[in-house]
Amino acid sequence: MDLFSQIEEPEREELKALRKELEDANYKYYVLNMPTLSDREFDEKMHRLQALEAQFPDMFDPKSPTQHVGSDLGKKGFEQVRHKYPMLSLANSYSREEIEDWVRKLPAGVEIVCELKFDGLSISLWYEHGQLVRALTRGDGQQGDDVIANIKTIPSIPWRIERTDIPESFELRGEVLLPWKRFEALNKEREEQEEPLFANPRNAASGTLKLQDPKEVARRGLTAYLYYMLGDNLPGKTHYERLQTAREWGFHISDAIKVCKNVDEVMAYIAYWDTERKNLPVATDGIVLKVNNLAQQEELGYTAKTPRWAIAYKFPAEKQLTLLKEITYQVGRTGVVTPVANLEPVQLSGTMVQRATLHNEDFIRSLDIRPGDRVWVEKGGEIIPKITGRAERENSDPCATLALPLRYSFPTLCPECGTPLVRVEGEAAWRCPNEAGCPPQIKGKIEHFVSRKAMNIDGLGEETIDLLYRQGLLHNIADIYDLKAEDIAAQERLGEKSAQNMLAGIEASKQVPWARVLFALGIRMVGETTAKKIARAYTSVDTLQWATAEQLCAVEDVGPLIAENIVRYFEDIRNLEILDRLRQAGLQMALSEEELSTFDSRLSTKLQGQSIVISGTFSRHSRDEYKAMIEANGGKNVGSVSKKTSFILAGENMGPEKRKKAETLGVKMMSEEEFLEMIK
Repeated sequence: MDLFSQIEEPEREELKALRKELEDANYKYYVLNMPTLSDREFDEKMHRLQALEAQFPDMFDPKSPTQHVGSDLGKKGFEQVRHKYPMLSLANSYSREEIEDWVRKLPAGVEIVCELKFDGLSISLWYEHGQLVRALTRGDGQQGDDVIANIKTIPSIPWRIERTDIPESFELRGEVLLPWKRFEALNKEREEQEEPLFANPRNAASGTLKLQDPKEVARRGLTAYLYYMLGDNLPGKTHYERLQTAREWGFHISDAIKVCKNVDEVMAYIAYWDTERKNLPVATDGIVLKVNNLAQQEELGYTAKTPRWAIAYKFPAEKQLTLLKEITYQVGRTGVVTPVANLEPVQLSGTMVQRATLHNEDFIRSLDIRPGDRVWVEKGGEIIPKITGRAERENSDPCATLALPLRYSFPTLCPECGTPLVRVEGEAAWRCPNEAGCPPQIKGKIEHFVSRKAMNIDGLGEETIDLLYRQGLLHNIADIYDLKAEDIAAQERLGEKSAQNMLAGIEASKQVPWARVLFALGIRMVGETTAKKIARAYTSVDTLQWATAEQLCAVEDVGPLIAENIVRYFEDIRNLEILDRLRQAGLQMALSEEELSTFDSRLSTKLQGQSIVISGTFSRHSRDEYKAMIEANGGKNVGSVSKKTSFILAGENMGPEKRKKAETLGVKMMSEEEFLEMIK
């Protein structure tokens, strides 16, 4: 490897790690309603990923988080319906200077509508002949879950519009919210019943709207604000006029909407609501700016993920000063030991905060934090609290100063099993190497193995795994397949029905394909997408077991660190014993004949050597589906138009800049129908 490659390699690994982290964050945010990153942290990581992808165009991936919005699909019991118009996300900014620049770059005389950015769950309401017929979540932006039965429990959303002056069909989009008072009451109930608390009203609203029982949804007291109207033959030529019309028709439209004519009016609006929003009955996290004139909106167009005619300004995270009482430690699935700050309770964004992450030893040392300090606590995006700094120590009180430890000292032994901790060169985290004997690691590996994207075994949740572990029934993932009905049924809070359901899920998991089995094994840094690519290159566990690190690096997305982790996994005799037991239990340890034939039949060379740009919106298939078709036929997806571009797959609302550049360079633009006919 030459010097340039050695310098470049860490950034390529960072790119892959960011993709995995952001996909995981999207899943936990949209599907599980358990966010792990603040909005600002997520956006900063997304911007870093975009920069790295621009730096390494050869690593383009149509499934990258930069190429699609997060998805809340995956909940059972709801019909999935394709959106009439894609539901895109908004570009975010945390800088008032950036907002000023955005406004000033718009054509002269453009009016801006400023609105509050409500922090809830996006919803699309379809009306036909005045009747509510669909209520779709954002989903993946192309299709969403129809939650109409639950939406009909919200008093602020009309079922029917009794007017003669409305179009035959139209769509209204908005935000479903749980008011602060209802949120606090709901969390109080859950605390009394020893159930996990919701992190914030947004997560509570999202979880509520995906419940299967409309009666429970109605009891929780959701509300909604609507903020955009779509359809043909709609009244009004501006966004503001349409919102006022929707208000006349009986829809719940915020009173805090203002048409601004210049940047000074926009900044005054932001300054006012930065303070006043704290008096609102619902959660807000920023301001949305939209070009008012609808024709100008259409002219400005869209990017792959966001409209160019709108932007969101996010309010700075709220922070408070409080006492750091103690630092404790948590051990994760991979053995990483994470320090946690235990705080004097403090009110932040409507909730009481008592714990916050301290990330790692380097972070603590950089801020020189010690128990007894007064520290700044912040809830970025009103989600996960974190320490951002500390107050100056009072030198005037020598007793107080002497009471503090002279220097923070990270533990040298695992707080769970007592094994000496190790720190890999180049990593910030300390890790417990006792994978087979450290309780949190054992339980964490089992939780990962049974998760939805892995073996998808229902009935084996975190609490049940902990119970079976403490009873000596589970010590590793292979033990799952030795569980017996009588042993499960005998456990507290379980029973014969739970045992039957669990064993049925375990039996069904034996049909999970090899790629997901590989992901389920929990090899460090082998995520869902990487596991699929490895499974195609190494079609069985037997071939993968003997692969060298050099051979593994030839697989797309597999770098030296991932390759080393895979080799190390198969060098451990304990892992080989577990794999042998899984094989004997009947798990799929190789690609099936059907998978092999399907994979082979999908490959063609119709687009071999061609670089293709996708732009606009499509009706026959989603953008991701078209990108997959291009790859399956030997083509390469690229994000920008250049002389090397073979052609552009052009949909509706194609970006004006790409169109102009294509015309200048003479790049062919192909319609959706022409493309499908070409690849048949």
